[in-house]
Amino acid sequence: MTLTAAPPTTASLWTKAGAWRGIATAAGILALTRVGQIVMLLWLNAAVHDGTGLRARLLVWDAGWFLRVAVDGYPHGYTYQADGSMSGNELAFFPLYPMLIRGVAALGVDPGSAALAVSWLASIGAAVALHLLGTSLYGKRVGWALVAVCCSAPVSVVLSMGYSESLFLALVAAMFVAAHRGVWWAAGPLGLAAALTRPTGAAAAVGLAVAAVLAVRAQPDDSPGRAMWHRWTPLAAAAMALAGVPLYLAWVAWRVGDPAAWFRIQTAGWGSSFDFGASTLNFLRQTLSTGDGWIPMSVALILLAALAAAGVALTGRPWPPLAVYGVIAMVLVYGQAGFYHSKPRLLLPVLLTLLPAVCAAARARPPVAVLSIVAWALFGLWYGAYLVVVWPYTL
Repeated sequence: MTLTAAPPTTASLWTKAGAWRGIATAAGILALTRVGQIVMLLWLNAAVHDGTGLRARLLVWDAGWFLRVAVDGYPHGYTYQADGSMSGNELAFFPLYPMLIRGVAALGVDPGSAALAVSWLASIGAAVALHLLGTSLYGKRVGWALVAVCCSAPVSVVLSMGYSESLFLALVAAMFVAAHRGVWWAAGPLGLAAALTRPTGAAAAVGLAVAAVLAVRAQPDDSPGRAMWHRWTPLAAAAMALAGVPLYLAWVAWRVGDPAAWFRIQTAGWGSSFDFGASTLNFLRQTLSTGDGWIPMSVALILLAALAAAGVALTGRPWPPLAVYGVIAMVLVYGQAGFYHSKPRLLLPVLLTLLPAVCAAARARPPVAVLSIVAWALFGLWYGAYLVVVWPYTL
């Protein structure tokens, strides 16, 4: 097995993926990772003795921002600190996840529980979509390996938290499944939903646009009307997805009255601005030369390992839409200033960095693959739990 993606065949993806048994296996793999994550969190939480419960651990940092949007809505302008300096506010956070929280809370569920319910349900959707994506591209074993490796990666703890990563991962994986199988009526709305979940949805939308162009070029000559329909449906799906991020940024600009409002809020609140990788290079240089903290060192090594893995994946000529999405998403992550310890979380949905390990596990003998993934999971699940319970800073 190589990294070269196979074209979609006439065989049913449902059959290739193992039907209900295959889907149940993928969901079972996810369940094992989530139970393992909870065990790690409980173990470390018992050792810390700071009075914070598990539920509170899962609703810290960004979860609080999402909950405020869900409960109170978005502010109408900038927010300022007591000294008059601008601070970050809820407008920095894209709307789909808090909208879903509000929808579940409307059923009588308290907002915190609604946030976790949406995240956990989305993680099930992510597991199913990842399995279908891996199966469609490479085969059933790759599908299962992709679920196991992705859902136990370092900082995959956010899949259990009130964060938007599980929703975004589910939507992006499902979008690429639909595009690879030519189901454009689903690919477009899924891409739009992903773009309204996280700003890196713009990268996913570009990946979908590449898939649409490839689909149009591959269309056989047909009757004029049918050929026109086959050409326009992929392009319409791509246009729908590409509109998502600009629409939200434009809405924030209109609400605040400043075309650069979203970017100003991001910079004021989280120091996020695109500096073409200068801050990332500076972090790597300082950490690897004079750093003495193990968390900064581990983050530096994760960033370097992800770059190397992406390079290996690209040499294998993966499916172009997935490669384009991965490269653009990585440029956005590595190219922006901001909290260095959040970068591994932002890399989780990229998928490109996981392909070499996933394909290696899929072609290995089952005992070797299982032992390797278990070792990976033990580290990844513990690492994420440590960052949530012990590490004092935001993810």
